[in-house]
Amino acid sequence: MSILLDTNILARLAQPTHSMHTAAANAVNELLRQAEVLCITPQNLYEFWVVATRSMTQNGLGFTPAQAQAELARLKAVFIFIDDTPAVFPQWERLVVQHQVSGKNAHDAHLVAAMIVHRINQILTFNVGDFRRYQSITILDPRQIVASKPPIP
Repeated sequence: MSILLDTNILARLAQPTHSMHTAAANAVNELLRQAEVLCITPQNLYEFWVVATRSMTQNGLGFTPAQAQAELARLKAVFIFIDDTPAVFPQWERLVVQHQVSGKNAHDAHLVAAMIVHRINQILTFNVGDFRRYQSITILDPRQIVASKPPIP
């Protein structure tokens, strides 16, 4: 089954000193171990670029554009990149109208629209509350994904 990674997961993976890095990395590694298909979208990469190239004093990663470009290339090599199709915009428009979305939450609606169009029903995110309004998807919190332990003999 496919799972979309929210941008906050990508940002935490790129920031080893962040307190949520370990939870993000462990969750991603466990899902990959379980042979889950982990996906990203153009919206993720737009958002990641903004966070990555913003200064650390403004809650960014402080990357140069060259560093951000290298990280985007790495993300596209590691995860499945699902591109926007013409069907994503009308789906996004339906979602923002139906759920009365405003402000930055419209970005989350864009991710959900891509999920619906590409038949991805799960998202891995630290921002669980941002996606609760969308009942057609399952929200996975990386802090709740525990590595499977081998059975005790």
